[in-house]
Amino acid sequence: MSWLRIYSEKDGGTALMSTGTHADIARELGQVGVRFERWQASQPVVPGASQDEVIAAYRPDIERLQRENGYQAVDVISLNPDHPDRAALRQKFLNEHTHSEDEVRFFVAGRGQFTLHIGDKVYEVLCEQGDLIGVPDGTRHWFDMSESPCFIAIRLFTNKEGWVANFTGDEIAARFPRLTAAQRAA
Repeated sequence: MSWLRIYSEKDGGTALMSTGTHADIARELGQVGVRFERWQASQPVVPGASQDEVIAAYRPDIERLQRENGYQAVDVISLNPDHPDRAALRQKFLNEHTHSEDEVRFFVAGRGQFTLHIGDKVYEVLCEQGDLIGVPDGTRHWFDMSESPCFIAIRLFTNKEGWVANFTGDEIAARFPRLTAAQRAA
């Protein structure tokens, strides 16, 4: 189940708001300029599908976003619990950073937690299969895939070089909850 928890930037222990209702998540995130949608595959995606097959299953939605926002590059990223670099990748993503372009991820399978630092609030967003999140350029955020990552995601970019992070140096991410393999929405 997807969820959104909103915290004061000063307190990662007590949520000001919490919801697992997709419409509420989309509304709250939309108010701060973050896109949150649900997508359905236009054709079945079987385990082990190639990048081209995964992209083909979601082509109508991908093309819509490309037209609306000028995204030029699309790829698929997949991480699983036995990936040899999972700990290093997790640590890199856990540091607060920004991008000079939108960060757009659609979860084909699995889950991951985006945490957005907007104004004096922190928005913790658990994305699961079927969720698309679009984080606007310049938004301070971090991503947690848990100590046992398990996800397949489509990524859309305006920069054909792909994901380029600008780390803020702020230690805020260490003060907020991490995603655990066993964690469920409260």
